[in-house]
Amino acid sequence: MTSPSLALVWFREDLRLADNPALHAAIESGKPVLCCYIFDDASPGLRRMGGASRWWLHHSLDALDADLRKIGGRLDLFRGPAQRVLENLATKTGASPLYWNRRYDKAGIAIDTAIKTGLGGGINVESFNGKLIAEPWTIKNKSGHPFRVFSPFWRTVLAGPEPDAPLPRPRTIKAAPEPKGAIALDALELLPKKPDWAGGLRDAWVPGEKAAARRLTEFLDTSVRDYADRRDIPGVVGTSMLSPHLAFGEISPRQIWAATRHAAAADPRARRGCDKFLSEVGWREFSYHLLFHNPDLATKNFDARFDRFEWDRPDEKILDAWQKGRTGYPIVDAGMRELWATGYMHNRVRMVVASFLVKHLLIDWRTGEDWFWDTLCDADPANNAASWQWVAGCGADAAPYFRVFNPVLQGEKFDDDGAYVRRWCPELADLPARFLHKPWEAPKPPRNYPAPIVDHAGARERALAAFQLLKD
Repeated sequence: MTSPSLALVWFREDLRLADNPALHAAIESGKPVLCCYIFDDASPGLRRMGGASRWWLHHSLDALDADLRKIGGRLDLFRGPAQRVLENLATKTGASPLYWNRRYDKAGIAIDTAIKTGLGGGINVESFNGKLIAEPWTIKNKSGHPFRVFSPFWRTVLAGPEPDAPLPRPRTIKAAPEPKGAIALDALELLPKKPDWAGGLRDAWVPGEKAAARRLTEFLDTSVRDYADRRDIPGVVGTSMLSPHLAFGEISPRQIWAATRHAAAADPRARRGCDKFLSEVGWREFSYHLLFHNPDLATKNFDARFDRFEWDRPDEKILDAWQKGRTGYPIVDAGMRELWATGYMHNRVRMVVASFLVKHLLIDWRTGEDWFWDTLCDADPANNAASWQWVAGCGADAAPYFRVFNPVLQGEKFDDDGAYVRRWCPELADLPARFLHKPWEAPKPPRNYPAPIVDHAGARERALAAFQLLKD
């Protein structure tokens, strides 16, 4: 091997320049820096990225490469098993050290461990926390065990030391020569082929670090003051919409923390909203701690009692009606159509549609988690699995099994003016408000809108009886 002459940065779930500890360390080494991203769909255990996430990744990589080129760098792309790609790169370029920001899923940890072992003593690997406020092994309860309930977990985080200040965006980078084997972005084949279903995603989103920073600034300037009161109302812009940017690491939790604390200090009227907003970032932290300590969170019940629960075998027509927003319950259908069109769904509505699948239809939560994984731009191995388990009642700090959301009451409470339903279910737009969330009661129900696929009262009784067997 040639003498070490350059530093290698492996970008993964941290597609940004600012507050990127791995990139910062590589630049500080004084060596030319080789920045790479490896699209790994071949290593064992890795979950195949969903369609909406692949679309986002394409544009996020494009934005990161453009940002690197503005300061003198470049993003080199590769495809294949990460260990093989990195070993080849290290051999051909003599790169050392190798820098990355840590990840916390089972397959990712296994791959990273194998790479450290496979590279041997010839290459030093340096890893950093670029993804969380507090890493999973640093937060424990008084018994020395991981937390299973969010509130004491978050109190412990808040009582701990303040997160380090975000690292600044680098002004310049000394780029290493382009390595052999790098491929073009289009060669990753991340975008949909014909038919192109991504038009709604293009209309709704601008991926990339700059867009993430702009969205955070706009939220703190215009919406955070009312966040605690408006975050559950899907018909208004009351949330930050940062979740896809966080999922791809285009912005870091430390950046959000620092900016939100600053906003609270500058405007006392915003403090309540800022605290609530940070607690939602805390739920993301909690989910990652759960994932680290429970690696099979997406496939295995956190509460083992649910292993004996007998889910209904999904009826294809019923499942398709849920997926396509044709259940006959407007708030459910509006959410599923928003998801299909934009790769996103308002968080309150996510709880309603998930409860409908699990409780009204008695379909396994893993079926819903898998659908969200494919269709959400913010599909996240921790948040997605933890949230579905929470709704199903089998997760940590879970909603009780007897909580069955009434989709009519949920619509009337959180979409009382009908703005959300009228947008995503236009065939209901002309209904009077009193019938909007129960169109079957209207004197003239819309002909082009389906009748409910299940009766709420009957479905609720069936669900309670089924879940009661677990308690018994």
